[in-house]
Amino acid sequence: MTDVLRRLRVPRVRWRAALRVLRPRYPRPGRRGVRRWLPSPRQTVLAFCWALALLAGLIGYGYARTQIPTDLNAFATQQDNVYYWADGTEMARVGPVDRQSMPLSRIPKSLQGAVLSAENASFYTDSGISLRGITRAVKAMATGGEAQGGSTITQQYVKNVYLSQSRTLSRKLTEMFLAVKLDRKLSKDQILDGYLNTSWFGRGAYGVQRAAKAYYGKDVSQLTVSESALLAAVLKGAGMFDPALSPANHKRAVERWSWVLDRMVQTGHLSAAARKAITVFPEPQAPPRPAGLGGQTGYLVDTARAYVSAHSDISDAEFDRGGYQIYTTFEKPRVTALATSVQGQLAALDPASRPADRDVRVGAASVATDGRILALYGGPDYVKQGFDDANIAIVPVGTVYAPFVYAAGLRDGAQLTRDAPRTPVTPGTLYDGDDKTAVRTPEGPYWSRDGKIVRVANDGGRSWGHIPLSKAVAEGVNTAVVQLGMDVGIDRVRRASVDAGLLPDSGFAEQIPQFSLGTATPSPIRVAGAYATFAAHGTHTDPYSVLRVTRDGDPAPLRTPAVTHPFTPQVAADVTAALSRGKDRTGLAGTAPDNTSAWYAGWTPGASTAVALFRINPKTQQTEPLTATTGTRPHEHTGSTFPTSIWSTYATATG
Repeated sequence: MTDVLRRLRVPRVRWRAALRVLRPRYPRPGRRGVRRWLPSPRQTVLAFCWALALLAGLIGYGYARTQIPTDLNAFATQQDNVYYWADGTEMARVGPVDRQSMPLSRIPKSLQGAVLSAENASFYTDSGISLRGITRAVKAMATGGEAQGGSTITQQYVKNVYLSQSRTLSRKLTEMFLAVKLDRKLSKDQILDGYLNTSWFGRGAYGVQRAAKAYYGKDVSQLTVSESALLAAVLKGAGMFDPALSPANHKRAVERWSWVLDRMVQTGHLSAAARKAITVFPEPQAPPRPAGLGGQTGYLVDTARAYVSAHSDISDAEFDRGGYQIYTTFEKPRVTALATSVQGQLAALDPASRPADRDVRVGAASVATDGRILALYGGPDYVKQGFDDANIAIVPVGTVYAPFVYAAGLRDGAQLTRDAPRTPVTPGTLYDGDDKTAVRTPEGPYWSRDGKIVRVANDGGRSWGHIPLSKAVAEGVNTAVVQLGMDVGIDRVRRASVDAGLLPDSGFAEQIPQFSLGTATPSPIRVAGAYATFAAHGTHTDPYSVLRVTRDGDPAPLRTPAVTHPFTPQVAADVTAALSRGKDRTGLAGTAPDNTSAWYAGWTPGASTAVALFRINPKTQQTEPLTATTGTRPHEHTGSTFPTSIWSTYATATG
């Protein structure tokens, strides 16, 4: 009997011994100091094995618990996006999205090959997931980095039809489990078919058939290899690669289109000879204009949508699925008043008999001191002219740039002697305002590259003698403003204008004396926002066009605009005093040095408004001189009579 009990106890003893081996002895006995707390190699290996086993268990549990949904996300219930005026009344509805399925057999092999080459060359051999891509994405999300690519076509298809576009670790893991299960359930051709028919290509188009119609006006089966490569390129993100949206987009699209074609050669979907023969970029047709966005409405909708895209985590694809309510800052009475003021003034043009009156355009914007964009004038009609002239960035700002030069001097002082302390600048500081005054540096005259002393001309050749800076800015005395810019330092002048609200990439030209006369090309929105900084006593709020966003009534996170304090209230008050134009009106008229633009910018208690008049050559899309425009004599500058009249009429109408 004793022997039997002994035999029964043996496994139990061995089991306990095994546990003692696996159980870490920690802190380590027989060790002192730091060594007592350092794990041994065996303990390190055991810890790693336990962690690996736990991870495997969690993955297995998650995989087992994940079920393929029976419904296709929100695809079956597409909705409009609704935009609202600032008072809460409805402004516009955009949608629904454009979708049409097309069987894989009718999708050309060239398009299939382009997509596979660009997105997932190993699609037909992988298991539905990319471990390297998942690891990179999980690491980025866990550390707060940017979202990473690298998903397989199966993963992208899963995200398109089953999941949200949120960038969270749980969503990424669910995507991985679903991709593996879907890869085992469906054939590769079925997955590719679903992916090509549910992917977003921009222009409101889901699926390759609608994308072919939106970009080339043809059935998908008629696409060329070159056109197929562009659609594959756009898959990476239409907001960045639709060539019709901006010159920068066009450049990126051409580069990625070329890369896709090269990848097709590498992956065997295109011969080297065929690739060599494709040299011309397949320019797509212009994006269609949605119905109901005529007049100024389309410009407002585009502005609000761009703001949501830049200040939320809502992807363009998710936004296009609809269901969002966008509450804008735009005030309908102000939008109407601004459009009426512009159109009333432009009615005086006579393009039929005066060639100089042709191709004249106006961009205008009105921004509150707290950054709200209250009104825009983007063009005569969004359906006829899709480009928004309130946001144009190729028109020189001209001498309405002078307040930024003045503010830089008041804030930073002047460097009159090299390596000496800076000299304070006040509104009463005297400057030489005579015509053709030579520009000076601390070392002496400023010499141009052709070996001549640079001299500045005043408008009309007028000489003002020694003049206080406040008056020089108010009267647009070029010689004084340019010399002030040189004394302050062009780099500091540029920094002051960016601090006030101009974008760092506002077309700032070479830092030479002429810089202070407004060679930069900020948009009317940005000029209005920067002038609003002075109206707000030196506080700048980045212009914004959306108050809040909801989806089916639930708030969607929206980042708030940045608020800075670039100038003291005293500097802002000095600028305001210089630009005062009577009761409750402060502003400045100006023209570009090359007479390619005329501006008026200023503010009333309600808003800061900037108006730009310019001509754009329809063939070159470049600005042209305004000489003789609006009936002025050929030898005269147009001046700012039209922008000033538009601004004044609008200010009167809006109180």
